[in-house]
Amino acid sequence: MGEFWINWVIDDGKQPVEVNPNLNYTQAWGFDHGGANWLTGVSTKGQSLIINGKLLRSMNQGYSRLVAKYKHGRQNYWDSNLDRIQRKRNNQMRDAVNKAARFIVNRCLSDGIGNLVIGWNEGMKNGSSMSKRNNQNFAPIPTGRLITRLKQLCPEYGIVLSVTEEANTSAASFLDGDSLPKHGEKPVRWSSSGKRVQRGLYRSAKGFLINADCNGAANIIRKVATQLNINLVEVGSGSLALPQRYEVITGLSKSYRQQALPPTALASVATTA
Repeated sequence: MGEFWINWVIDDGKQPVEVNPNLNYTQAWGFDHGGANWLTGVSTKGQSLIINGKLLRSMNQGYSRLVAKYKHGRQNYWDSNLDRIQRKRNNQMRDAVNKAARFIVNRCLSDGIGNLVIGWNEGMKNGSSMSKRNNQNFAPIPTGRLITRLKQLCPEYGIVLSVTEEANTSAASFLDGDSLPKHGEKPVRWSSSGKRVQRGLYRSAKGFLINADCNGAANIIRKVATQLNINLVEVGSGSLALPQRYEVITGLSKSYRQQALPPTALASVATTA
């Protein structure tokens, strides 16, 4: 107790890049977020991935247990131990956000993809109606902070970030082209062509079995495909079935350290060479 923390924000002078000549703006990575699978991504080039959220969930559960232990029987209590526990947890979440954001940006750059689409309903975690256990597992995952970090990084490299509402993206079948009504606008008799047959598995009307979160991520891209002129031709059942899995802390460390250079820096390096 008695410590005073100051966060300094320094302007690095970097200017937004309007158009990156190395990126294709008819292609996109789309991401759906959740709990155990924190981020599930699908690209219009036929790729898919999952960033595992189980470790983040475990960290949050450990934090909650320790706080409950120290505060047992005492209301409005706080001490140096609780301060240390909270600071450690906040640092872990910040580290995960930075690594995930850098990984996603680097993936867009390495694949030559100019659009990044993320599904997000503002305020969706406020008053969540899930069970107490699911609320504890889902609500503390820092997806909102990840989006804020991506809003800072993407303009430096000419990546167009689109945040779209994600109503009905999990229920609708991407392979069957189901309509995607916005929140509160679903017709009374609307129904999906496919359905979840078990946890993590979605079956289309034609019997194709795909990853349920990949189905949601592909639908998130479809929400904005017309506005952004995104080409979805290469997204099929094969790319939605077996996503590559990454661990958020250990698996993204290498990508996080490989800081990508913005197009302006690359041009100056090429001129110098």
